[in-house]
Amino acid sequence: MRKTSAVQFAATLSLALGCLAPLPALADAIDGAWCSPEGKHLNIKGRSITTPGGATLEGDYSRHAFSYVAPASEPGGGDTIYMRIVNDTTMLVQQGTPVAQPITWKRCETVS
Repeated sequence: MRKTSAVQFAATLSLALGCLAPLPALADAIDGAWCSPEGKHLNIKGRSITTPGGATLEGDYSRHAFSYVAPASEPGGGDTIYMRIVNDTTMLVQQGTPVAQPITWKRCETVS
């Protein structure tokens, strides 16, 4: 039986402990109620969105991103609105193109 050197043991222990280190948390999902800095609100539930203007429609949904075409009756009507979640409480929203200057939205606070 071969003896393990102290260096090999330390390297193995370091690797094992590194695997146990906590990973940064990813946001769970984009679903939910969101509020803009200007006081606008929207709500996403799967492929369905209630827009800031109150329209309910379907868009392109993935767990961490959503996009839809703004209704003609709302500001930016006809533009595609792109949203992506940054963390559990923060979402970036871009209008017209996914490289437009983003606006930071936050999860709406529940008031009881």
